[in-house]
Amino acid sequence: MSAVTGKEIWLDGSFVAWADARVHILTHTLHYGLGVFEGIRCYRSSDGRSAVFRLGDHLRRLYDSARINLLQIPFVPGVLEEACLESLRRNDLAEGYLRPLIFVGDGVMGLDPADNRVRAAVIAWSWGKYLGEEGLRRGIRAKVSTFCRHHVNAKMTKGKTCGDYVNSILAKREARLDGYDEAIMLDTQGLVSEASGENIFVVRNGVLRTPSLHTVLDGITRATVCEIARDKGIPVEERAITRDDLYVADEVFLTGTAAEVTPIREVDRRPIGNGERGPITALLQSAFFDAVAGRERKYERWLTYL
Repeated sequence: MSAVTGKEIWLDGSFVAWADARVHILTHTLHYGLGVFEGIRCYRSSDGRSAVFRLGDHLRRLYDSARINLLQIPFVPGVLEEACLESLRRNDLAEGYLRPLIFVGDGVMGLDPADNRVRAAVIAWSWGKYLGEEGLRRGIRAKVSTFCRHHVNAKMTKGKTCGDYVNSILAKREARLDGYDEAIMLDTQGLVSEASGENIFVVRNGVLRTPSLHTVLDGITRATVCEIARDKGIPVEERAITRDDLYVADEVFLTGTAAEVTPIREVDRRPIGNGERGPITALLQSAFFDAVAGRERKYERWLTYL
């Protein structure tokens, strides 16, 4: 995976050179993880223009995450929306990944950030397929992690909170060290929750199933796939999924802004279905890429053009 680099970063209301976007070593979020972020993608549309996918929905979730974590974002949503679009322009990105980040600056230390300044940044860079081009086509190998997902009252799950992702990092690293591509995490009740950074779907007898939102992030791509599936007449159920539901599934796939729609061909050394991308996964994957590229007019409301 190549290093992230670019020309300019939006920081606290203005653009600075990439190398000058620095923070103090006592930045509170760096020590304690209290911050929130989003991952957003911009795609080259079928008519040659560039369009950010579901920008408004992502920014709403960013503000929701901040509210959950008692953070007051010092800018109105319109300012951050324009910062996202301008970041793509200034970094010459016809396609790219956006990372709005809200974090607590330096000042006092300790668990109470007190009146430390809440700061904001938007970073844009070129990012290819998170789980690989081959993973999109053939599917990836996953294992059920030894690490559980957060309990809803241990750390509220509706927000994308910086510190929460230590849990994800540990699960991801464990999976990679064991020779797998991704980790699947169970909740504290032993039910399937999500992957290290993606929502999960199971197909069985033509029905699409995904865990309810009690212990999983309300993924933007998750919601997108659910809507597309229903539009195509595929039954969608939000319900409890057990570990062995994965093993006997006809198809399993992941969704997320970075991962997009990625099939899983194997879980815990058990082939899923025929051990390759299944037909419903392929259909939804194709429909998703049609939507983000503006080829399906029904979903053009999800696109914000540069």
